[in-house]
Parts: sequence; C-alpha cells; structure tokens
Amino acid sequence: MLHRILLSTVLFVLPVPPVLAATSALVVGVDAYPHEVSLDGAVKDARDVTQALKAANVDTIRQFINEQATKDAIRSAWTELVAGAARGDTIVFTYAGHGAQMPELIAGSEEDGLDEFLELPGFDRSRAEETSKEIIVDNELNAWFAEAEAKGIQVLFLSDSCFSGGMNRSISGKTRLAPIVRAKVPPPSEEALRGAKVKEADLSRVTILAASLESQPTPEVVIGGEPRGALSWSFARAIEGAADRDSDGRISRIELEDYVFSNVKLQSEALQVPNFTPQVPRSDKEIVLSLPRSATIGAGATGDAGAKLKSPREMGWTGKLALSVTGTAPPLNNLGDNGVPYRWDAATGVFYTPNGDVAGEHIAPDMLQGAVDKFILVDFLKVLATQSPGSVSLTPLKDIYAAGDRLNFKAAQGDYANMLVFNLANTGEAQLLDAQIAGTGSHAFQLQGLEVVKPFGADHLVAISTNAPIDAIAAAFSNSKLDAAALLRLLETRLEGSESTIAIQPLYTRDRGQ
Repeated sequence: MLHRILLSTVLFVLPVPPVLAATSALVVGVDAYPHEVSLDGAVKDARDVTQALKAANVDTIRQFINEQATKDAIRSAWTELVAGAARGDTIVFTYAGHGAQMPELIAGSEEDGLDEFLELPGFDRSRAEETSKEIIVDNELNAWFAEAEAKGIQVLFLSDSCFSGGMNRSISGKTRLAPIVRAKVPPPSEEALRGAKVKEADLSRVTILAASLESQPTPEVVIGGEPRGALSWSFARAIEGAADRDSDGRISRIELEDYVFSNVKLQSEALQVPNFTPQVPRSDKEIVLSLPRSATIGAGATGDAGAKLKSPREMGWTGKLALSVTGTAPPLNNLGDNGVPYRWDAATGVFYTPNGDVAGEHIAPDMLQGAVDKFILVDFLKVLATQSPGSVSLTPLKDIYAAGDRLNFKAAQGDYANMLVFNLANTGEAQLLDAQIAGTGSHAFQLQGLEVVKPFGADHLVAISTNAPIDAIAAAFSNSKLDAAALLRLLETRLEGSESTIAIQPLYTRDRGQ
C-alpha cells in the first residue's frame, strides 16, 4: 500500500484511404522445443498476429509454427518476400520463442562479447556444433535486413523473446530465455560476416521492437486467461487498428510506441519495458506500417479526444474472476471465469495473481471479497485501456519496490474536460488522489516522494481522462465505505460509450529484505 501524501478533491472515422504501399509478413512462433523447456504462449502469439494481419488485408503472410520453423524455411521465405517487394513496401517479421546468447563468433563485433540468437526447435546445445544451423544469429539478421534496405524496403522486426536479464518478482510463468551456449560452434556464416559490418546507421528503413530491456527477462504472462507474450498481444491489437489513432490507415512510429509501451506495461503488470531500435523516432511523421484495409477504426490514444469506448462486456469481460482456494473460503460473489486462476491461501492469507505474483498479504477471510472485487475492476479498466490508453509514469523504474522506497507518480494532462486519479490498494480499498472537474482547470497530476509501507502486495494507480461527468464519482469517494464493487458500478455506467483514456500503473511492493 502507498502512504498517501496528497488527497484532493471510438469515434468511428472512415477516411478516404491514401494510396498505400504493399505490406507482407513473416511470422514465427515456437512452443515445442525438444531440447529446451517448451513454452506455452508463443504459438498463440504467432496465430494472433497472423489473424490481425489478415484482418488488415495483408495477403502475403508466411507463417511457421513449431517444427515448421527451420532456418532454411524461414530464410527462403525472407528471400521470397524481399524479391517480391518494391521500393516503399513493408515487410513485417515477428518472432515469438526462445532467445539465447553465446560467445561472439566474430571477435570484437559485440560490446559485451556475446552474440544473441533466435533459437529454433532443431537446435540442441548438447550437439551445438552439429545443430548450429538451427539458430539465427543477430549478425545474420543484420545481413537479411540489409538486403531489404538495399531495395528501399521498410522492415518492422518484432522479437518477443529475450537474451538476458534477471527477475525480482516470483512469477510462475515461463521465461523466453534459454541458457547461454558455451559449447563450440562452427565458424560464422558468410551472412554473419556480412552482417557484422552493418551498423545501425546503415539500416535507415529498419525498426526493431524487442519485448523488454536488455536487463529484463521476457516472461509469459496471463492475458485473457492464457499464457501469452505481452508484446505480441499488444502488437496484434495495434495492427487491428487500436494504435492508428488518426485512422489514416497508417501507424506511425510514435503511434506504435505510445500504444505498445502502455499495453505491454499493463498486460505484464509492469514486468517489462519494450525496447525500440532506433530509440528515438527518425521523424515525428515516420510511418512504420501501412494497413491496406479500405478503412480503419480509430480506437483513440493518449490525449486524443474523441475516442468512444466500447463496452468491456462486448469485448469478452465477464465481471467474474477465476479463483483457486487452498483451505476454506467464505461464500464469495462474482466467481467463475475461465483460465488460469488467482489463488488464495487460507492459512497464510496470501493472495496471488495468475502470474504468481503476491497481490496481497494477510488477506483475512472477511477481506477476500474485496480482493476479488478489486481485480474484477482492474480487468474492467484494462479492457478500456486497451482501446484507449492514457499516459502515466512511475520513477524510479523497478519491477518491485521495498518498504521505505520513495517514488514519484505522474499522470499527463489530456485533452479532456475531466480527470480522475485514484489508487486501488492491495486490500481492495479505493483511494481518491485527485479529481479535476470541468471549469476547475485541467493540469498534469503528480505525487512526489510516495513512501512504500505495509501492507505489501499489488497497488494499481489509475488515471481516467474523460469528457463524461465525474462529479458523482468524486463525491462517492467521500464515503468511507466505497469499495471496488461500488466503484465499478459507478464507472461502468459512465465510461462505456464515453470519450476517455485510461492509464494504469501497476505497483508491486514487499518488505525490505524479502
């Protein structure tokens, strides 16, 4: 819980479609690794991205699942796509599966002395020299991208894997990181030698989107009741049109960055921060993807007034929670959803998320309904935020904070009449932080020096910018009995169909020394 220092008071656009360059795609997803720990969500990621591309009328898609994902097959498909593309066209290349590292094959080519590679299912580290043809080394990818660059083809490469990084939170999902390879492998390929000479500045038409920072792991997280990659899931929603906030049929680097950053943080519960290369957009008008549909539906985005929110129930939200109980629980309402459940241990009082995070400590039986209602409300808000994400930040950036840590929270000013900022504590308590009502002067909201105190677990800081009236909601916070279930009823009747953005900052805490 946070010690509070301050307590204060889809629009559908059918534009005339521009003349669009062609887009093609290469999609790879591997769960089944005969020689490594297999994954659970990479194939779902690949199929989700493929379906989103098809919905956007991308006709040329080469998909490789599990054992289909051989290096020769992927290389052949890449060559075909490059040969069939013209100057100004785009190739989307997505990979979901294991990544790994090994000592650099070309001395001096890597600052850290390690090559990163995509690990395909045919690779066996116990026979590394014999099976090394089933990895794709970073320098080889550079050579592939340079082929497209030479033809004036734009490339968007998405890697939902990781190559290094440690984790402080005890999550139960699998991580898309295979152990470092120490065994001898053959000398670098001709492609790797060519690629080692390619610099970032040479790839002026290539944008790379990695699932996490180099210091972070890439875990599989539960989304919609299933293990998934947060980056692939967010990218699929983006190309369905949610990131195209001006509905012009094209997704700019800034639009993609804003949408993906917000949703990866949201869906991973702040475990991951995506990493773009280059880190800064080449221009404020840089287009990374053209969607060859006849019209797109703008879902809105940060500070973009006019986004009308669909009902979460129309998008699959049930208003129920899947819960597994160890021991005996009192009668509870709103249980019964499918998928990986939350867990409560009656003996210890610990409440766990589907990812295995500690969401609350010392949750007594009479507090359990409040914890259930809190996460039903969080799921409701996540569905809204997926359509129209706002912008919030928490510094310093950590995946978990210890008792006594101090942090700063900021919610950006939007182009809406009203803003509501509140915290959903790990106990289920709803705490008002700020209410800006039309006529009172909208401004950015920030809290400086918030201190982490007991009880520990998961808080969620929420900022809602909206043109819907919030007077009644703000007034309800003055009632000390306002709980998550009551707040959900207030928000559900006012936000559905409204022009709003929603931003959520997950915040996980623990006692110092744990």
